[in-house]
Amino acid sequence: MSSDASSARVRVWDLPTRLVHWALAVLVLVAWLTGGERMDIHRYAGYGILGLVVFRLYWGVAGGSTARFSEFVKGPGTVLAYVRGWRAAPASFGHNPLGALSVLLLVILLISQIGLGLFAVDVDGLESGPLARFITFETGRKAADLHELNFRLLQAAIVLHLVAIAAYALFKRRNLVGPMVTGRDATAGLEGELRPAPLWRLALGVVIAVLVVVLIARAG
Repeated sequence: MSSDASSARVRVWDLPTRLVHWALAVLVLVAWLTGGERMDIHRYAGYGILGLVVFRLYWGVAGGSTARFSEFVKGPGTVLAYVRGWRAAPASFGHNPLGALSVLLLVILLISQIGLGLFAVDVDGLESGPLARFITFETGRKAADLHELNFRLLQAAIVLHLVAIAAYALFKRRNLVGPMVTGRDATAGLEGELRPAPLWRLALGVVIAVLVVVLIARAG
């Protein structure tokens, strides 16, 4: 890469946003592969996902500019206009209006998945979420069934997310994966400035996420 091309790379994503993104991808895969077989690992993967989601919700309010929900979540009119002119739409700095919907959908499904898992009980009552003791066995079984159903929806949302990434690469020649690895984007004409959050906000977010996980884990 030439020095000119290198200097044109714009910083878009902060490190906490990128780490949460890839850690969630890994832990969701681990939870999927261990569900029903290695419930000890599945449980710890769930706790990890819980902590990451709590942190991401916090970071969506207190984090760097491109991580904030207020910066990328748009109204229906903006989203529809973007969809109609998708092929010709200029590159967005951070999430585009359609990508924002994907992020919100994934977050909502992850919250549902975690919440249901915390109360889920298996058929024999041998394995259960840490909050299952606060509900009846029958309710816990319903939570388990919904936990499985919600995961199918989460899988579908992940597939749509991957298809969108492939569509951007194929039709718009836009690499969305690289910037989420390096934090920088070299897309021509991309304009914007990442306003990072101070380190104390990062530390506070980590403390909040850890406390939530510890309190819920001990509740069981």
